[in-house]
Amino acid sequence: MQPADDSERPAKSPRWRRVLAGLRNSFLTGVVVIAPIALTLWLIWRVIGWIDGWVLPFVPTRYRPEALVGLDVPGLGVIIFVVFAVLVGWLAKGLIGSTFISWGESIVDRMPVVRSVYNAVKQIAETVFSQAETSFERACLVQYPRKGIWAVAFISTTAKGELAAKVPVEEQLVSVFLPTTPNPTSGFLLFVPERDVIPLDMKVEDAAKLVISAGLVYPNPKDPTKPLPASEVKSPERPAVTGPV
Repeated sequence: MQPADDSERPAKSPRWRRVLAGLRNSFLTGVVVIAPIALTLWLIWRVIGWIDGWVLPFVPTRYRPEALVGLDVPGLGVIIFVVFAVLVGWLAKGLIGSTFISWGESIVDRMPVVRSVYNAVKQIAETVFSQAETSFERACLVQYPRKGIWAVAFISTTAKGELAAKVPVEEQLVSVFLPTTPNPTSGFLLFVPERDVIPLDMKVEDAAKLVISAGLVYPNPKDPTKPLPASEVKSPERPAVTGPV
């Protein structure tokens, strides 16, 4: 007796392949959605735990949640730290607080090693937590590291003072920040003649995404919340390069 006809089996194979391909794509899409959320929650939880571990030892044991209600309440250290920071900031704005801080800094300035560490940490803190709304004006293109090679940069301000006076160019200088990929927090500060800077229409945030993604994520003019597919990216017209190459 001959076995049953297997002519239907090849027809089923492409269907199962489509099913498996759909499951794989759904899995990868789920990972892309879950990973940023999970990583963000994990980082927040770690920061809360770190602040609690640093602040709660200063709280007397009888006043801790486990002694009062019998439960460990995460985030209590964060609340205490926020209240303490607000109180210190309020006192520092007053005459007595500012006088006390000036007196303490005058003492620190007399300590060689401590002075360097304190000033460095203070400068970093003032830069990161400054309330002044300073940001880059717009994204741009500059030729770097040589003519003919274009890099994405961010226009900061126009050069002023000694820099503008001593650089031997007739036109105005523009200070631009050229970030590195994929870490845009490091980079180079360049002073470029204004005629050599090509401003971009994309937002600064979109240009930062372009740098971080190493050129894989382009801004989408149709829907700014979604990246532009690579197939729809149009090659810009070559600008005229003035001056010797």
